Amino acid sequence: MIRRQFLQTLGLMGIAPGLASCFSSIPDTLYPSSDFGNVTLLHITDCHAQLLPIYYREPSVNIGVGSSYKQVPHLTGHDFLDFFGIKAGTKEAYAFTHLDFTEAAAVYGKMGGFAHLTTLIKQIKQTSSHGNVLLLDGGDTWQGSATSLWTQGADMLAVCNLLGVDVMTGHWEFTYGSKQVLENIKRFNGNFIAQNVSLTEEAQFASGAESNSVFKPYIIKEFNNARIAIIGQAYPYTPIANPKHLIPDWQFGIQEQRLQQMINDIKQQKSADVIILLSHNGMDIDLKLASRVSGIDVILGGHTHDAIPRPIWVQNNNSKTCVTNAGSHGKFLAVLDLDIRQNRLRDLRYRLLPVFSNLLEPDAEMQDLITTLRNPYLAKLQQPLAVADKLLYRRDTYKGTFDQLIVDAQLSINDSQIALSPGFRWGTTLLPGQPITYEEVMNHTAITYPNTSRRLLSGGEIKAILEDSADNLFNKDPYYQQGGDMVRIGGMSFHCQPNAELGQRISQIRLGNGTLLSANKLYPVSSWASVNQIAQGRPMADVLVDYLKQQ
Repeated sequence: MIRRQFLQTLGLMGIAPGLASCFSSIPDTLYPSSDFGNVTLLHITDCHAQLLPIYYREPSVNIGVGSSYKQVPHLTGHDFLDFFGIKAGTKEAYAFTHLDFTEAAAVYGKMGGFAHLTTLIKQIKQTSSHGNVLLLDGGDTWQGSATSLWTQGADMLAVCNLLGVDVMTGHWEFTYGSKQVLENIKRFNGNFIAQNVSLTEEAQFASGAESNSVFKPYIIKEFNNARIAIIGQAYPYTPIANPKHLIPDWQFGIQEQRLQQMINDIKQQKSADVIILLSHNGMDIDLKLASRVSGIDVILGGHTHDAIPRPIWVQNNNSKTCVTNAGSHGKFLAVLDLDIRQNRLRDLRYRLLPVFSNLLEPDAEMQDLITTLRNPYLAKLQQPLAVADKLLYRRDTYKGTFDQLIVDAQLSINDSQIALSPGFRWGTTLLPGQPITYEEVMNHTAITYPNTSRRLLSGGEIKAILEDSADNLFNKDPYYQQGGDMVRIGGMSFHCQPNAELGQRISQIRLGNGTLLSANKLYPVSSWASVNQIAQGRPMADVLVDYLKQQ
């Protein structure tokens, strides 16, 4: 019924017949396909607590360096469409690229939403002939919205338990602090796994624990004539990208040797036929890891929000590994069908399904739960603050228009000459004319360390901050990349050479009036989300609210 109603709405809106026909060709059973194999893994990642359908614009600029230059995942726009064989102007082009985003969004609508995602997952489970289906979550699920922050992730736990998540790993989940994380995991119905998170020596000694593992490193799932090992790989740079004081007793890392030994042990004990790495490394790290660690059949990846419709195969010493990444914000559901026979993987089929909320009836039980969870906060969430005068988005290598709002707010409200904001990739998109509500503000600022600060920094210190951010993004060795985009700036501009050496990428730093930044002069700088110190200023959301009300 929802599909018919939507097509009628397109007609009333006067949408061009050619665009409307893109939907009219869709059958009543969404995403039909023939059965394949004997086990199906469903994969979501980086939902960032977005319970409702949203707009989210994919990047127009995603710069890769070295061997990654203009290679997956650093393809955008028409280059992306050409590589993956997607036709421009289609619903798939809207889902996977930034092209004509405002116009396409008016036609194809919002995406994601856990009630709609539930419907799609149920459909796949109900039409599966083998019935061997697992739902895996790559992390960054319990953070990213006002309600997730205010409930310390409890709203997302309730939703994920109803959704039926079987296994997950994490990253932003850890920013609630180690104590809260462990409490949340107790309430999680699935398995939380991470082979690369361990206790520090001091913490292990103090606790008297025999093992230094904080979480289960992997889980074995057994079906009729098929056993699968799923190894967890949490975000390896959590104590660097996020405040270490939130998780003082835990240490992270890629842990390549530990991972290889674990895989060897699983194979020698013949405890699994297929080995899956549920990863939150980011795709560039996963591609390198796949070339150096043998024995992984598939990497289901996340963190960098790359929506990759076809997997990349990587050769290593003894085999090939299939590397994927499943997008973000609930826009996509990855479906990995495995054909496992005679104790090994014979073949696989991978699909990354866009979740078009206009074409999926919301699941009633999930919708009721979401409504119940949001009701206590609804009046505050829906508070109107301003109206978007342009497309407001976050994701791009150097800048986003919503990020510009954030730095403009800091310049104005915090009375600063320069403003800095982290290159976060989470945060929803607003169309021109769409109200900017308090909920939209929180969708870009909902973290446990949101305070702003205003301090005097020398031009040399400012350049060092920019150089450090550039190295995190453009280091030619993926193992030194920490994900995210370039730090956002207000009140100044700079030139960046991604392929230059460390400390030499940033030049021509100029203030808004065009004068060059002086290395020894002090400038009033506003920033927020400090990793190294606890800022004492007002939360970024409050600063942005004040600025929007002034506009």
